[in-house]
Amino acid sequence: MSRSKLRVLVLVREGHVPPLTLENVDEKALDNWKAEFDVCDTLRHLGHEVLPLGVYDDLAPIRAALHEFEPDITFMMLEEFHGVVTYDFAVISYLELMQQPYTGCNPRGLLLSKDKALSKKVLTYHRIPTPRFAVFPSNKTTHRPKKLSFPLFVKSVVEDASFGIAQASIVHDDEALAERVHYLHELTGDDVIAEQYIEGRELYVGVIGNKRLQTFPAWEMDFGSLPDDIARIATRQVKWNHKYQDKYGITTRLATDLGEGAEQQISKLCKRVYRSLNMSGYARMDLRMTEAGEIFVIEANANPNIEYGEDFAESAETIGISYETLLQRILNHGLKYKAAWMRHL
Repeated sequence: MSRSKLRVLVLVREGHVPPLTLENVDEKALDNWKAEFDVCDTLRHLGHEVLPLGVYDDLAPIRAALHEFEPDITFMMLEEFHGVVTYDFAVISYLELMQQPYTGCNPRGLLLSKDKALSKKVLTYHRIPTPRFAVFPSNKTTHRPKKLSFPLFVKSVVEDASFGIAQASIVHDDEALAERVHYLHELTGDDVIAEQYIEGRELYVGVIGNKRLQTFPAWEMDFGSLPDDIARIATRQVKWNHKYQDKYGITTRLATDLGEGAEQQISKLCKRVYRSLNMSGYARMDLRMTEAGEIFVIEANANPNIEYGEDFAESAETIGISYETLLQRILNHGLKYKAAWMRHL
């Protein structure tokens, strides 16, 4: 593992620049920038010089930092620009134009994976199992294609972190479908996707690398003691509400009893998805596994949450990759990634 001292510019959302220590920090404030703190603090402990930079809707501070700080690499933790979640690819494109190495996914992989409809079309072309789906553009009447049977799972085409996902996201008739689509059009101002709801286990698989890929052991969402009449889906409540999680014993853990050969099959499938969507750096694949052992790819998440103790880092830890080693590997992959400007030197 390369440990030469690097100057690392860390791009975070404005207002999420973490303090140097956690002294006198209350837990509620920590929730907002824990991932940013974990990354910056660990990079410093690895011996790197770190400059976190808050960004919202202006590229000028990035340009200034590139010229003044002269980073060896930029650690990309910015998930949006100007409040738009699909604009992270534009920031990475800007870094490429500035001939600046960066961590995480390249612009094309970000663009493809963030658009749930486009990514599903690519996966379908490559014969990768993914639920049937239809896209409902905003300002148009909702007409369900006959090939799409209920129940359906309705969500935004571009929003992530379970935004807009609730129990009402599972619909069982055309009236409920039209209602939910209209609600999400109003909420997000964007297109909506409805896909076949896959009953089964919810699995998350970390992938890291550029050309040579490694997968981490499958992690599973354990829905605890949720009542039987509540669908087992990762709603916003399930993912982010600590009181709700504690009430029902909801947690994530290493997936066990997947069946003979399933781990190898899942690993191979996730690598196919990663390559099909032209991803690089690191990603998390969201899967569903039916009782019969069928595996469906729900979505691919570039640059997933890498705070200490969360799913991605925890699954790496189970195979002996410490948090420090994980972040160093993410840096190394960023330095090794051959962007177009490097190929023309």
